[in-house]
Amino acid sequence: MNLWSAPTFTPERKFDSTLTIPGSKSVTNRALILASLSKTTSTIIQPLIARNTELMIKGLQAIGVEIKNTQVDGQAALIVTGGAVRLTGSGLGCPTWPQCTPGSYTPVPHQAEGQLHAWIEFGNRLLTFLLFLTAVAALILSIRLTRNCLNKSRVRFLALYQVLGIFGQAILGGITVLTDLNPIPVAGHYLLSIALITGAIKLRLEIVGKQVQKSTPIIQTLLRLQILLTILVLIVGTVVTGSGPHAGDLKAKRFGFSPQVISWIHADLVIALTVTVFITYLLLKYESGVLLKRT
Repeated sequence: MNLWSAPTFTPERKFDSTLTIPGSKSVTNRALILASLSKTTSTIIQPLIARNTELMIKGLQAIGVEIKNTQVDGQAALIVTGGAVRLTGSGLGCPTWPQCTPGSYTPVPHQAEGQLHAWIEFGNRLLTFLLFLTAVAALILSIRLTRNCLNKSRVRFLALYQVLGIFGQAILGGITVLTDLNPIPVAGHYLLSIALITGAIKLRLEIVGKQVQKSTPIIQTLLRLQILLTILVLIVGTVVTGSGPHAGDLKAKRFGFSPQVISWIHADLVIALTVTVFITYLLLKYESGVLLKRT
């Protein structure tokens, strides 16, 4: 006698599909531990990121395990080295492109721009090549390791975006040098780096997963306002730099705006962004407390 009969499903037509099962917290923690014991670099595809797996990551990092997003770190390093180029006046340390000086791709002894300026600018260029190799490796891995993933198209697009974006950075960098640090390509070079960092973070979230939580309409409005203010702060920030004294070279062209006035506008936008973030934080904290009381 059959106490339970298994249900049957007969499709009207044949279909071919792939089902990707969501990650497991326990499996993710085990994968993190096994990866930390490995002598080589490990890549964990689509782990489930939750409170306990985040604590596992922090615990492993506390004992010396290196867990990071290479692409994000590399793009951030490029911005830092770019800032060093500006502040030290090394923007034309390599006065031509793609070569550093006529006849040499690297700085040469006793060149007119000085060794310090030449090597600071050359270091910034060299980092672009390292980033490009990292992006190509990420693209290859995204194609090989996401064949059965539902979000493979998004992962591959974001990885390709990194490759194309870094190639675009190299072109913009060349235009910047060949136009003697014109502030327009200089601003575009920086803003493209910010866009690539955003894409690298999005790529990471597509790979490791992300927690989605519903929010109230007012929180959604504040978050959109934060995005808008952040974009304005970044754009106006490039105008401040393009109008101020730190151009990367004393003879570089400037936008022509009053550095004082444009700095005031930038400061007001930063204050507005800070206030918006603080208000959003308070509202989120209040909503979390209300949810805990209900449960």
